[in-house]
Amino acid sequence: MAEVIQLASRPRPQAGAAALAALVTAFCDERRAPGDVFWLKENAELLNVLESTGQGDCDLLAPYRPFYDSLPERLKFFPQYYRFLLSIALDLEDMGLPGDHAARMAETVARQGLAQAELSDLQRAEARRLLARRGLAVADVGLTDRLRAFTQRSATFALPNRKAAYELTHIVFYLSEYGRRDPGLGRQAITSLRYAGLVALLEHNSDLLAEICIALRFAGADVPKAWQAWLRGRLGAARLTSGAQAAGPDSYHDWLMGRWMLALDGAALCEGSLRAGSIAFHMPPPDGPLRALSEKLLTLGEARSADWARMRPQLLPALGASAQSTLALAEAAPWFDAFFAQFVRA
Repeated sequence: MAEVIQLASRPRPQAGAAALAALVTAFCDERRAPGDVFWLKENAELLNVLESTGQGDCDLLAPYRPFYDSLPERLKFFPQYYRFLLSIALDLEDMGLPGDHAARMAETVARQGLAQAELSDLQRAEARRLLARRGLAVADVGLTDRLRAFTQRSATFALPNRKAAYELTHIVFYLSEYGRRDPGLGRQAITSLRYAGLVALLEHNSDLLAEICIALRFAGADVPKAWQAWLRGRLGAARLTSGAQAAGPDSYHDWLMGRWMLALDGAALCEGSLRAGSIAFHMPPPDGPLRALSEKLLTLGEARSADWARMRPQLLPALGASAQSTLALAEAAPWFDAFFAQFVRA
């Protein structure tokens, strides 16, 4: 298995600097009202990507100053959003925005025991990581063992289960400190990521597949070049709109995760030219062959077999040319036969 790649802070790439500034301004000031819970989510994610790729600096983050100054009071009034608020404070400070709110906010979170109100191991793991960034420990006996045990059950991830797959990637993110240390995962966890990646590819879920590619990298495993190439193609087909056309739901997260994957290899997070104002992100829809495959397998009933070579001629006629192309890309993975034996549910 490859070594975990240690991420060092590095200067923001000059290519795309103006576009990145427009992106930050759009997230901070244009897409949603500051403080709205969806604003918190979007901006926490963007700042996390900037921090983990070393592409943020004080000048770039200047639009966040008014919100940063309000963070201690917001935490007092909205303790239920402490993970978003503390994450934003930590990332802004760690990327150079002057201030020391994060340490005092972390102390408040620890003193009030906010992490102990979490029912989810994943959320407790995130809280533990956030507090550790300012030297505070959260006692949660067995948490890491439970997280690792979840990653080891590969059969979970050979079936369509988005919730489980996203939890898997985030476990890797938190245990690896976003690529800064070995997360201590077993080989079965890598198999789990690979199986989840095949499901995401078959679904054409570019958002999840990008997260899986990032998680594989953080776990010290090789990232399939074919998956990365497919994701670059999806990003190339993305449309970014601004102004009145930018209203309504979009697929910003798909775009952001794909760009994060590329940025970890040194690319600019945002390239090309973006006009000032609101920005909407439109990625191709998740139109892969997963549903058609599943429906065909269901109709086969007892005729299903765990042998891919035997099942392939029965499944291909149910798929169009584009779907067959995706299936060919999936079956090129060395672990596809083992994955299919679980996926088929024979």
